[in-house]
Amino acid sequence: MELEEIKDIISFLKDTDVTELNIEREGFKIKIKRGYIYGPIEITKTVKREAEIEKISPVVEPLKEEETVHTITSPLVGTFYRSPSPDSPPFVEVGTRVEKGQVLCIIEAMKIMNEIESDVSGVVKKVLVENGQPVEYGEPLFLIEVS
Repeated sequence: MELEEIKDIISFLKDTDVTELNIEREGFKIKIKRGYIYGPIEITKTVKREAEIEKISPVVEPLKEEETVHTITSPLVGTFYRSPSPDSPPFVEVGTRVEKGQVLCIIEAMKIMNEIESDVSGVVKKVLVENGQPVEYGEPLFLIEVS
């Protein structure tokens, strides 16, 4: 097998996910393997996020009669950011009083920064997502004690 033939095969398979290819010719053997670029990583992240969501669910404890806690959920899939830039302080912390319409966080989706606003007035009781983590549609982000 000539060097040019080998280069042609490699060039032909460059943009594929071939996991294994064996060629034998006249006492010459060549073996090419390629792995999935995103497959295992995405599966791991998905499993991890589902486990984290299951951990979050029990956090919502039964409410006392005199207090009402409102859950702010993600309106889209993306990456959760607590501040407008890496050098800036978070929009809100636990214990921060927020007004209806106040920005709580940013969710980046397809390179677009979407400001997520509070739909109630009250006090932030809990931040349920870590900065820089992926979030899914409907995933709980904040618990706010409504006043």
